Amino acid sequence: MHFHEKPNTYVTNVEIKVRDLQRSLKYYQEVIGFKILTVETKKATLTADGQTALLTIVQPDAVEEKTGFTTGLYHFALLLPTRRDLANIITHFRQTGVYFGASDHDVSEALYLQDPDDNGIEIYIDRPEENWTWTSDQVHMVTDPLNIPAILAEANGEWNGLPAGTVMGHIHLSVSSLSAAEEFYTKGLGFDVVTRYGGQALFISTGRYHHHIGLNTWYSENAPKLGENQIGLKTYSLILDNEAQAANMKENLRAIGAPVIEFDGGFQTEDPAGNVVLLKF
Repeated sequence: MHFHEKPNTYVTNVEIKVRDLQRSLKYYQEVIGFKILTVETKKATLTADGQTALLTIVQPDAVEEKTGFTTGLYHFALLLPTRRDLANIITHFRQTGVYFGASDHDVSEALYLQDPDDNGIEIYIDRPEENWTWTSDQVHMVTDPLNIPAILAEANGEWNGLPAGTVMGHIHLSVSSLSAAEEFYTKGLGFDVVTRYGGQALFISTGRYHHHIGLNTWYSENAPKLGENQIGLKTYSLILDNEAQAANMKENLRAIGAPVIEFDGGFQTEDPAGNVVLLKF
């Protein structure tokens, strides 16, 4: 999983807003398999390895339902270490009656589901990178049916929650303008476009990963940004390589008119669709 190590720029913690913290804690522990790292009255941070924060869930004081037409989270994606891990969680879902979708993307094999507040979740594994197909700087990706029987053949019947090697593989965002998002993420944050999927989605990364961030306007073109207390994405975090990269990034963001707010150990910005990004090094 070297794509989720420095010097790459990659996603770590995703912070979402939920209606009921206790309901969400039950779901994310019993269904998805997280462990609790920290918990407060209306906020909890979840982990797979007992040390690394992957997901933070927050219950706003005046929580509001998300409307059907806003920007924000399409899904966050948990990357498992092995195909056997994927087989074991499929077995767990089947045994507990959890509904999920599934797709083969050529570069990866993925499951899709939604939490009790309809926040999107992907759980996936990568195929070996030497098997990915690149045409110049574009990686081949598809959406085909997943061969679940072939995956289940690798199951060993042991599901003990998310394996310790699980990372936040990527985040996929709903944006209001694909061109504005592309300018922000490429010129401002330095990502490369590695796949264009029709005219309404693109995938970006560093270090020739198939994508650290997905962007689409499938249900959000010209949509308003998510409200402060509405269920959905609150923030997500990117890890930078060093302070020099951070300084250059801040300069680039200011050049395209994006906000830059300093904090200890990093800074905050916001994409044109209102998605808040925390950048740390």
